[in-house]
Amino acid sequence: MKPTLLALALSTVIIAKAQDVNVATYHSSLGVKISSGVAASYKTFISNKNALEFQTTFFRQGLRMVGLYEFHKPFNNVDGLSWYFGPGAHVGIWKKNYRDKYNSTVDVGIDGVLGIDYKVPSLPINLSLDWQPSLSLLGNAALSPQFGGIAIRYILD
Repeated sequence: MKPTLLALALSTVIIAKAQDVNVATYHSSLGVKISSGVAASYKTFISNKNALEFQTTFFRQGLRMVGLYEFHKPFNNVDGLSWYFGPGAHVGIWKKNYRDKYNSTVDVGIDGVLGIDYKVPSLPINLSLDWQPSLSLLGNAALSPQFGGIAIRYILD
């Protein structure tokens, strides 16, 4: 009787755990993101549903580094597809002509992100599309809605 009860309890735990939806189908990825410029993008999951993304963007006005904390939510009927949102921050360095225009060398502010993330089945590729508005607090103090874009990343692990 005890082995049957143990098997039943173990089966119940396994079935319950299988229904706990995991979003992360990969751990970390590295690639490029195209938006207002070209960015190097690194994304790593710190839990099944939360990720950190780091970007370094090279664009006509200068260089911009961004860190984002992303909350991922699955689309129930599509494996590897999730939508995400979250806060972040950025630091930018202006090129000479923009330093004069904005009377500042740096741009510091807060960011938000809203997007979708897809792990291509049977390939080590991750694709994402997002919108990343930012509010600069130092430098060109303004709302900048033009950031975000399309990313393609190679899955490292």
